[in-house]
Amino acid sequence: MDSFLKEVKLHIKELVPDHCYRMWIEPVVLSTHDAETIVLSVPNDFYVKRLKENYQGYFEEGFLRLGQKGRIEFKVGKKKLRSGQINSNFGQTQKSRAQTTSVVMHGIASPLSFPSEFHPPLPGMTPAFHCGRMLKKNFTFDDFVVGDNSSFAYTASLYLAQGKLNGTGVLFLLGKTGLGKSHLSQAVGHHMLTQDGGKRVFYVTAEDFTNEMIYSLRNNSIDQFKEKYRLKCDVLILEDVHFLTGKSATQKELAMTLDYLIDADKKIIFSGCERPDEIPKLNDNLKSRLNMGVVTEIKAPDFGTRVKILNKKSKAIQCVLPTPVTEYIAQEACNDVRQLESALLSVVTRGQLMNRKIDIELARSVLEKMTGTRKRITIDLIKKMVCESFEVSEQELVSKSRKQRIVKPRQVAIFLSKKYTDQPIKTIGASFKRYHATAIYSINAVEKEMEQKGQRYEQIRYLADKLESGSF
Repeated sequence: MDSFLKEVKLHIKELVPDHCYRMWIEPVVLSTHDAETIVLSVPNDFYVKRLKENYQGYFEEGFLRLGQKGRIEFKVGKKKLRSGQINSNFGQTQKSRAQTTSVVMHGIASPLSFPSEFHPPLPGMTPAFHCGRMLKKNFTFDDFVVGDNSSFAYTASLYLAQGKLNGTGVLFLLGKTGLGKSHLSQAVGHHMLTQDGGKRVFYVTAEDFTNEMIYSLRNNSIDQFKEKYRLKCDVLILEDVHFLTGKSATQKELAMTLDYLIDADKKIIFSGCERPDEIPKLNDNLKSRLNMGVVTEIKAPDFGTRVKILNKKSKAIQCVLPTPVTEYIAQEACNDVRQLESALLSVVTRGQLMNRKIDIELARSVLEKMTGTRKRITIDLIKKMVCESFEVSEQELVSKSRKQRIVKPRQVAIFLSKKYTDQPIKTIGASFKRYHATAIYSINAVEKEMEQKGQRYEQIRYLADKLESGSF
């Protein structure tokens, strides 16, 4: 079974970033196994939580490929470091930075207090913090397809990563969902980690930053929080800046944090769907800091760029398409890069499952419904569907009522309108007689509920499935 685990780990190594493999996969060892269960031993409780949340599927798939169908369990091994030992080890390794190899660390806890989110470095390695969300393996500069829609944003991001962006270390990437903001943001992070392993990259969303600050305030650890972001961060990547609308305390703290980072010549990358000046209920201090660097917009790719993206993606999945099929997909899936990738995968998957040659007929049968459906979805259609599902009238939906039985459906309708139409948030808000800020709040509220699989999860998922399938 040890040889099986070795094979599984080699398989996972091909699927995840190198720093993720070294930190999370490499330390896993076999504990026990029988016909029903495979128990894997890990260093501490945080490893158990992290592996279950992010990597269990990789292990299950890997063992299944080798004919091992047992249930995967992660358990802490006998040699478990106490928090005091962890802090001590960290201090020692910091002193020997120049003589050691770098490995990336994850977690959003303060580097000063090291609660359960912190885990010890591997022997002989110095922890270079990558805090927050995981960087996607393929979100690098090499994997980004540059077109007229994104050439300036790409160059600005690359120059920032290389330290060539004259006069500033601040970049604001602007654009609609699915156009490549996260790709370029994470590409900067990858570059800093691979080209300069000693850099500490913090990759978080505005919501992550807000939640962590609230947690610190409640647990009397705000000083550690401040020192973490102000003194322990070399590269700050902050996504979804529009989430900060109306959050005055978070805005004030972030503005002061940015002052520290800017004075120390650190690198900062923001991303958002709205220009800093257009984000409602954002204080002037923070607006000025968001605007002080390069603000560049990524627009929807043109036909030629879409063809280039499809060629690169199809090559990556080892399924080169006939030119007419590629051009047909590029013509039909024109909203954003995510839709383009989804269309490609749908066509390829249909061909493989049906054992059919991938040609124009197959592509048309797959995409007619997919792209045609999105073109027919309107805000009025979504209003009607939500009203029927939640048993409220359209008049109530756009009324000033604050009753929860009205507010909740209204938030869902605004969320679905943002996701399934091309209308800007300001237009969506006006359609429900709501301010821009209220529309953003509604979208964030529903997104959070979907992530947590709250009370309305199934109902929202049902409506989303109907919209995506065209069953309306």
